[in-house]
Amino acid sequence: MTRMTAAEAAVHVLRKEGIDVAFGVPGAAINPFYAAMRKLGGIDHVLARHVEGASHMAEGYTRTRAGNIGVCIGTSGPAGTDMITGLYSASGDSIPILCITGQAPRARLHKEDFQAVDIQAIAGPVTKWAVTVLEPAQVPRAFQHAFQLMRSSRPGPVLIDLPIDVQMSEIEFDPDTYEPLPAYRPAATRAQAAKAIAMLQAAERPLIVAGGGIINADASDRLVEFAELTGVPVIPTLMGWGAIPDDHELMAGMVGLQTSHRYGNATLLASDFVMGIGNRWANRHTGSVETYTRGRTFVHVDIEPTQIGRVFGPDYGIVSDAGAALDLFLEVAREMKAAGRLKDRTAWAAECQERKRTLLRKTHFDNVPVKPQRVYEEMNKAFGPNTRYVSTIGLSQIAGAQFLHVHKPRHWINCGQAGPLGWTIPAALGVRRADPEAEIVALSGDYDFQFMVEELAVGAQFKLPFIHVLVNNAYLGLIRQAQRGFDMDYCVQLSFENVNATELGEYGVDHLAVAEGLGCKALRVTRPEQIGPAFAQARELMAEHRVPVVVEVILERVTNIAMGTEIDAINEFEELAEGVTDAPSAITATA
Repeated sequence: MTRMTAAEAAVHVLRKEGIDVAFGVPGAAINPFYAAMRKLGGIDHVLARHVEGASHMAEGYTRTRAGNIGVCIGTSGPAGTDMITGLYSASGDSIPILCITGQAPRARLHKEDFQAVDIQAIAGPVTKWAVTVLEPAQVPRAFQHAFQLMRSSRPGPVLIDLPIDVQMSEIEFDPDTYEPLPAYRPAATRAQAAKAIAMLQAAERPLIVAGGGIINADASDRLVEFAELTGVPVIPTLMGWGAIPDDHELMAGMVGLQTSHRYGNATLLASDFVMGIGNRWANRHTGSVETYTRGRTFVHVDIEPTQIGRVFGPDYGIVSDAGAALDLFLEVAREMKAAGRLKDRTAWAAECQERKRTLLRKTHFDNVPVKPQRVYEEMNKAFGPNTRYVSTIGLSQIAGAQFLHVHKPRHWINCGQAGPLGWTIPAALGVRRADPEAEIVALSGDYDFQFMVEELAVGAQFKLPFIHVLVNNAYLGLIRQAQRGFDMDYCVQLSFENVNATELGEYGVDHLAVAEGLGCKALRVTRPEQIGPAFAQARELMAEHRVPVVVEVILERVTNIAMGTEIDAINEFEELAEGVTDAPSAITATA
């Protein structure tokens, strides 16, 4: 047998499990692990500026390609607590990432040692497993179990905490014969699939709600095939956006209180049957259960048994991996098609397309300062169907989801359930590290941008370029809009007169100076006709310098983006499109 330190054994396991990059910040309690990575090689390291940033980089890396698992590393104490937000956002969106932390020596864990904290207890609620490994010989098997857990059933994050003396202890381990453990994923049965298809057959106006579980299962092609075979229109959730291309004739729009389309909400309300696959009926998708479910029959397919009935009881539930369920749905539907027993859904699909063609929001505003809707119109013109968008939360993300177009799975990379400010920049860096060739466009409001702006330096140092569209209204815009219900505008203004940048007026932070000070390039736009040329220039700067390029658009201070408290009661605020000239970049503008 081969003797090595427990830390070296852990690195061997990482490599055997397919890990070739990690994001992190070294420190005293994790230095033995870093020493093992240096000695053994094979794992590239991206040095973050903040350990929370490293966890979001790991998320972005995982979300970019099927099979990826992002790894983030930090020392003891605050490094682990900094990672909690990343673990929470990964857990909420079913994203597997592995967080590795250092820890005080075992003998000092109960003595309030410097930077010793019970990270296992803290991380437990936001992980599939959190463990402080107390026996050196257990380290390689803890890592092996972690990868099996992350890949099994509903994917999710794991934290492994390693006391420094555990890392340095010698153990017996044979990396040459190591093999990953098989992952477990529940699968539907033929009888369940037949019943679900029979229920779909009984409906007159059916829909498929496609959740992020379809993307996690790498089953988007099977979803599209099933929709085309049955003729049933598809409503993607925010996390499932891209599972069916936006320009597909059966893509019926998104539904919800915020990140939704007028035509998507109208189509859901007109339906009589919904088959949800790999989704969790998030409240910002459904609004009230009463409105969402009234007059409709539901089938719910989800990989996690406890999701079935969590928000409301479906008429029929199936515990299954989305891909496995779609395989059987296709098998049953093909047989019915061959026998001439599938219903013709042409008229219903045409009705949904007519709503998609006519129920549009206006984007073509020539106002100065710029109205945000115009920014997304220009983004649609500038960025093609291969663009990977990265965003997290705020009016910018909500409007982006209402107006942008996504054509492929994993091309809308969004922290959906947690929505932490600051997520966008580090996640975009993780996306770039996972996909060196893609066009990557991040989207932030000014406050999201400011939260973890220091991570731009990582992009400059490690040559991880992307375009960052920064829409600046010098406000906490979403919170300001939410405060309308309380008749106030309180503690949400980011505006001030910057003594070092008087040309900004009341817009406060000089984001160009900040970005350039961190080694990146930046442009500022104040008029709508400047937006397109700025994107073209940003591409040139990115290609020349291989660093992130920020394009800041100065917006009007106050814009209320369409949203409401029920899917049948959305407040539109702005005027609606009356024709093609009002929404020239809409998917159906030429229909």
